[in-house]
Amino acid sequence: MNLLVLGPQGSGKGTQAKRISDVHGIPHVSTGDMFRAAIVARTPLGNEVAPILASGELVPDELTIALIRDRLGEEDALRGFVLDGFPRTLEQAEALDEMLASIGRGIDQVLFFDVSDELAAERMRGRAAAEGRSDDTPDILARRLAIYHEQTEPVVGRYRAAGILIPLCAELSVDDVSDQILKALKP
Repeated sequence: MNLLVLGPQGSGKGTQAKRISDVHGIPHVSTGDMFRAAIVARTPLGNEVAPILASGELVPDELTIALIRDRLGEEDALRGFVLDGFPRTLEQAEALDEMLASIGRGIDQVLFFDVSDELAAERMRGRAAAEGRSDDTPDILARRLAIYHEQTEPVVGRYRAAGILIPLCAELSVDDVSDQILKALKP
């Protein structure tokens, strides 16, 4: 099972991707988590992306695509994955399709977490306070939502046109969203 989760920051993608990962025994591949781990470990990649993330901008496609290519080639991802935080641009979506096609794989379904900007911002502020994330300031959060609308919404449209997008009402409780996902993923 090769899944994507799409939606704005604060829509609950990461929470639900972890649940899907646990239920289906496939890795939750989160670019945000991988970039933050690289920053904490002070790797060359972390040093390069730290100021980019701190400004609320997207990490350049070539870095993100290389990171995903390496990660999806790891043994645990061969049976499937839940991809979170990628693709965020049409260029990344095209690169993902090419990458997967080259190894005889494709995206099975795309879960779209639909949530209002107001609720997404409220959730991000709560996450920033709870996790002490310095990259979740009000200005950065507003910038991330603007980038989502500008660059990621076209990706949502691309998968909708492909017939593999499953819209979810992400304004519900965590358990209610999980129930929607379980119903949507039944074979």
